[in-house]
Amino acid sequence: MATLPSTGTWLSDEQKKALRDTAEAIVADGKGILAADESTGTMGKRLSQIGLENTDENRRLFRQLLFTSKKEIGQYLGGCILFHETLYQKADDGTPFVTLLQDRGIIPGIKVDLGVVPLAGTVNETTTQGLDDLGKRCAKYYQDGCRFAKWRCVLKIGEHQPSPLAILENANVLARYASTCQQNGIVPIVEPEVLMDGTHDLERCQIVTEKVLAAQYKALSDHNVYLEGTLLKPNMCLPGQGCEKKYTPEQIGEATVTTFRRALPAAVPGVTFLSGGQSEEEASINLNAVNAYASKYPTKRPWKLSFSYGRALQFSTIKAWEGKAENVAKAQDVLLNRAKANWAASQGKYAATEAAAVAGESLFVANHQY
Repeated sequence: MATLPSTGTWLSDEQKKALRDTAEAIVADGKGILAADESTGTMGKRLSQIGLENTDENRRLFRQLLFTSKKEIGQYLGGCILFHETLYQKADDGTPFVTLLQDRGIIPGIKVDLGVVPLAGTVNETTTQGLDDLGKRCAKYYQDGCRFAKWRCVLKIGEHQPSPLAILENANVLARYASTCQQNGIVPIVEPEVLMDGTHDLERCQIVTEKVLAAQYKALSDHNVYLEGTLLKPNMCLPGQGCEKKYTPEQIGEATVTTFRRALPAAVPGVTFLSGGQSEEEASINLNAVNAYASKYPTKRPWKLSFSYGRALQFSTIKAWEGKAENVAKAQDVLLNRAKANWAASQGKYAATEAAAVAGESLFVANHQY
């Protein structure tokens, strides 16, 4: 009788070690991820906030600002997710952006999904496309310096959402992506995002997130994905943006950690939360609360609880820059301070202060797409 394949046995010991080492390095010592993988269209929205045109050069200049920050930033960031365009861009002096990141001890990663599309037979639910040539693209990205990847699936909470079909489909898409990445030496970040859109309360989000994660790890097991060589990028358990009931960071921390204790295997090295429309300050405060609650149960939290923030790391940075060369150093200091704040929060050591107006500004975007 043929035996069933076991998780990760199709990888050599050397392949597994390389994947595991990369995943662990990204979240080592409180480090997190800078998500600089906005598509061309989304980057245009960022630039329009400061009155800049969405041109190749303006996008390059902003990313150059991020990647030429002081080398100290490598103490707080373990990885950076790039968009395809950004991977091949260079600084003014000709240095590739990938090299700038590596020089700061930051591991380059790449967004590989091709965006969400409608899922037929559902009420406004989606799946994510991009699997057809993923293996070839991953092989090329590995050759060009990337060691991890990101793929985002989106689930919504509504009266009849998420549907069983949406949960199953998105779990399997993410599992196929993860398997393909690992075949090519790339650590997959698995991102099943439950959106903040809606009026649901914290309890409903907790229930849905638990069910989504349970389905996700069943699918990863079915596809024989090596969990030690993966990271999870989930939402925190949060009330809907339109929920009238208010919750404390402590309640959010408890709900989130409880969900992971029920649904997340101990083999996964780390959780890198998405900010999901929280303000910069909210994202730091709630991440701190998650780690503060988890620290009460050190034997029951085997994973690092860190961050993979885009808007919640870049919003005040781009505001400080304003597209002006003379503001680059100031904007880089803002980025460094936000990265340091979240590094502290990843260890439950963030001392929240009265937030500057820009750091407390809402970053929620309905039905957000990258």
